[in-house]
Amino acid sequence: MFEHGPGEVLRRYRTPRDTEREVAAMEYAREEGYPAPSARALNDTDIVMTRLVGRTMLEDMMERPWRMARHAKTLAGLLDRLHAMPAPPWLPAPLGAGDAVLHLDLHPENVILTRDGPFVIDWPNTARGPAAADVAHTWLVLGCSLPPDNVLKRVVTLGGRRLFLALFLRHYRRADLRRHLSAVADYRIANRTLPPGELESIRRVVSRKSP
Repeated sequence: MFEHGPGEVLRRYRTPRDTEREVAAMEYAREEGYPAPSARALNDTDIVMTRLVGRTMLEDMMERPWRMARHAKTLAGLLDRLHAMPAPPWLPAPLGAGDAVLHLDLHPENVILTRDGPFVIDWPNTARGPAAADVAHTWLVLGCSLPPDNVLKRVVTLGGRRLFLALFLRHYRRADLRRHLSAVADYRIANRTLPPGELESIRRVVSRKSP
């Protein structure tokens, strides 16, 4: 991410991709009243978007953990608002039939807390499909991403992450999400280069039979 001009930043990908579709998804969501930054594609690696001033939800929780329950509710609300929008037909459907707009990477590091409220960033995976699949994807990200190498930070991060995940999942029926976990896990593994520890963690979550 680079400064681009007054009130703007440049996002540059290392390899070419469909930046036009990513921008179209952001603009569609924004036009529907969703808190996404304005954006335009310059080419197949560069996107210029509105500069959002604020810290991420994760940074805020690390400094003010007593806000964890509030942030879990906000994150669930952002997902629910997104899923309430009808999905345009030009979005791909990698996780099956459904009419909801899916972000497929909505977690506390991709929420910027601004003076105008929370904004969602990082839209390259936007798709259409079943809303519960998007929530299941957030579950896997929250529950399986690897903690820092530092031992003390790992203990603090793991404890906080488990609590936040539990608070987040209170807003959903886990049985509904579990029906999508296997497909979401396959999607995440196929589209990311994940370390062995995270892969093992994903397999454990998927194989669990408890709700």
